[in-house]
Amino acid sequence: MQQKCKQNGAKTESRAEAQTPAQSAAKVESRAERRDFTIASFQKDHDRLQPGFYFSTLQKNVCTFDLRFKKPNAGDFLAQAALHSIEHMLATALRGGTYGEHILYFGPMGCRTGFYLLTEGMRVCDALTAVKNAIADALGYAFVPGAQKKECGNYLEHDLRGAKAELSSYLSLLNGLSAEAIEREEARKAEKEKA
Repeated sequence: MQQKCKQNGAKTESRAEAQTPAQSAAKVESRAERRDFTIASFQKDHDRLQPGFYFSTLQKNVCTFDLRFKKPNAGDFLAQAALHSIEHMLATALRGGTYGEHILYFGPMGCRTGFYLLTEGMRVCDALTAVKNAIADALGYAFVPGAQKKECGNYLEHDLRGAKAELSSYLSLLNGLSAEAIEREEARKAEKEKA
């Protein structure tokens, strides 16, 4: 049975419903092969990218920040259990913090070098403050929030101690960021807002 979405009172069909699987696959393949079709994070030179806090993209008023804990492709990645725990800890602390109403999403990068933070209505300096405050809160946690079997799809894979060690290192990095580095990210965000 095919379901139709109603949008503004009209029935709409998804592109997938309107095409055969072969047509859909051919279209995706041709888009992926085009040189002008790229994902913003793939446009960064990962050979030059250093750990830090970066404005990444602005789409439909949603601002994405790159919380880069590790240098890409350097062989030192976040351990999976620590990464998983950081995800739970910071998602909880960010949403429960002062700027919680502006936090849309916090989650890990598949490459295990950091996390994405999606926000709405925040300046770079406010997002940075929110992250620093969330890390300070998370470092005080006695347990990983949402790590019970009924709350988590991989509840056995958590490492509170490892997460705290990584968070502590990252907080030191953030506390060492220069005013110029923060201003540079503010300028990049303002440039995107004008476009």
